Amino acid sequence: MKFLPLIWRNLMRKKLRTILTLLSVFVAFLLFGILCIIKEAFTAGVSMAGANRLMVRHKVSLIQLLPYSYVDRIRNVPGVSAVTHATWFGGVYKDPKNMVGTFPVDPDSYFDMFPELVISPEVMTAWKEKRNGAVVGKATMDRFAASDGWKVGSVIPFTTPIWGSPKGANQWEFEIVGTYDLKEKKGDNTGFFFRYDYFDEGREQLKGQVGWLSVRVQNPDDAPAIAAKIDEEFANSATETKAETEAAAMQGFVAQIGDIGAILTGVLSAVFFTILLVTGNTMSLAVRERTQEIGTLKALGFTHMKVLFMVLAESCFIAMLGGLLGLGTAWLITQGGSPVPQMLPIFILPDRDIIIGVCAILVLGVVAGAFPAIQAMRLRISDALRREG
Repeated sequence: MKFLPLIWRNLMRKKLRTILTLLSVFVAFLLFGILCIIKEAFTAGVSMAGANRLMVRHKVSLIQLLPYSYVDRIRNVPGVSAVTHATWFGGVYKDPKNMVGTFPVDPDSYFDMFPELVISPEVMTAWKEKRNGAVVGKATMDRFAASDGWKVGSVIPFTTPIWGSPKGANQWEFEIVGTYDLKEKKGDNTGFFFRYDYFDEGREQLKGQVGWLSVRVQNPDDAPAIAAKIDEEFANSATETKAETEAAAMQGFVAQIGDIGAILTGVLSAVFFTILLVTGNTMSLAVRERTQEIGTLKALGFTHMKVLFMVLAESCFIAMLGGLLGLGTAWLITQGGSPVPQMLPIFILPDRDIIIGVCAILVLGVVAGAFPAIQAMRLRISDALRREG
């Protein structure tokens, strides 16, 4: 600690160069944090998928519907403990840019299937009593409460490019009966759920059809075998199914976008290599300019290890200050919620990535300062004092 003033004075010797290096490290770790947030947004569904849940959809694609009668038939498959369903509604609130994740579901079975979604008994009771009632995710409720005054009891109009208008009306209207939230920080609380019976009664096409089924199995080890049994049950029918574990289904969605992990690794590798060169060059210049001073310090009694430590400390200080500011800024961005909730409903910087970021900062500081620090350590007093700065 007694060498901190000396380290600080050395860093402030060329203020502009130090500030520019700090900004480079700051931008690099801000980019790291933002890329980690985006990666989490795309892949969180895979990590959150229940090990005991299957997803059953039409064999051709997710946009093809399944008969509602499949619910009871799958419930009778040995090893299945519960079945529920959901359908993509594509609700638009006032403006096309306000597309909300809206789903007609069965209240009891849907929230029982996904215990990570927390809804109070009072809200559930109110929902069952209100045929056009809707339960809104807390993030969506907060978003529109601030801009449009949404609250419990509000009647929310929606249009949908998929299902058209309900019978006798020019738009769908749902009354908010309450909200749901998440058991843990990670998850999607931007949904808007309403009752399937109200939806099925109001739509004028494809009645008795649902989008996909969620199935809970009694033993997660039996999930692949039960998925095969379900597909076998509907093989050669007019509507064949594709059953797979929830994690596999989520992984399939992510794969359609691309290998997010490989893209992230490639971009970050290029960024860190560049920052390593920038920081290493800064430290090499700083040591070269102070050659005579380092010789003087050694003449005054500074050991080789102390000189090594001081140069490494300068490098680590730049990396820590710039890197932590960058990571901290990325974390602060997430505190305001997703700027595009309809595209990135999960908008968090996971603790795991923060720890990885801090480790990367330390590695950057040590590696960038290692070569100039070793040069300074090996410098002989006579050579240093003879050399011009």
